[in-house]
Amino acid sequence: MKAMLLERLGPMASNPEPLRLVDIPVPEPAQGEIRIRVSACGVCHTEIDEIEGRTPPPSLPIVPGHEVVGRVDALGAGATRFATGQRVGVGWIHHSSGAADENLSDEFRATGRDVNGGYAEFMTVPETYAYPIPDTYGDAEAAPLLCAGGVGYRSLRLAGLEDGDALGLTGFGGSGHLVLQLTRYLYPASPVFVFARSAAERSFALELGAAWAGATADTPPVPPQAVIDTTPAWLPVLAALKILQPGGRLVINAIRKEDADKSVLAGIDYAEHLWREKELKTVANVTAADIADFLQIAAAAGIRPEVRAYPLELANRALQDLRAGHVRGAKVLTIGP
Repeated sequence: MKAMLLERLGPMASNPEPLRLVDIPVPEPAQGEIRIRVSACGVCHTEIDEIEGRTPPPSLPIVPGHEVVGRVDALGAGATRFATGQRVGVGWIHHSSGAADENLSDEFRATGRDVNGGYAEFMTVPETYAYPIPDTYGDAEAAPLLCAGGVGYRSLRLAGLEDGDALGLTGFGGSGHLVLQLTRYLYPASPVFVFARSAAERSFALELGAAWAGATADTPPVPPQAVIDTTPAWLPVLAALKILQPGGRLVINAIRKEDADKSVLAGIDYAEHLWREKELKTVANVTAADIADFLQIAAAAGIRPEVRAYPLELANRALQDLRAGHVRGAKVLTIGP
């Protein structure tokens, strides 16, 4: 089968094509697993974190990709949850303990980092961690729901909003544009303020119903009760803490932060950024329930991901475009016939 393979780690600035198109054996499903013929796989910033070593795979080579949509192609022994030909999705969680806190478990294994993922024509996964895809979505459209959507839903739950509370979103890519739509459905009286680097991203946010959009360090109309940060940078953390309401909460939805602007943390001021019972919470991974619940809510809410498609062999270009900030919605690889 065709697959995009990561064989060594390093900065993408000096290695713009870190993935290599190869032909590797089709995997066989083990006990309790299913094999999926992949039709689409979302491109996530976490892949860049893997490639550049901030969340490195435990061994190489590895096939990245963890926003996977396809059809069940084969069943391992004892797998009974799905039928051959059924459309399913796979997210960041490939395997864990099955407990309520499985996102924090030492048993957590990530799709496309700890095991081969969806930048390939086939992949395997325990049937427990595969999810039926609502019929309302096409394959490419559904892909970002599996991570950007699922972890965005977890972030919104952790924000602790009540309807009418203002929410800030800093960074407006694959996850942010879904969280905005989700917030408008779950909290219709809550204004959403979007902080984004580019004018194009701010314009896109307003198209989707944001009440206000500005640059990272701009001041919104009123202090938000919560801010969700989806960026790889540190400046948005300080900017968000500064404009939070007293008692407000910053939720950081990022698996790792880059070091490029880490020096801004030296400017943190207790009175300005932390005092008056402000809170900071991080999102660690995602659970099976997060993904399963979000898929149903997204379909009921009519949430529509905006995607830009690339063929599998252009995965490096998709990653470079994401890294450069050329984002409107989500980027998705299309795979197979």
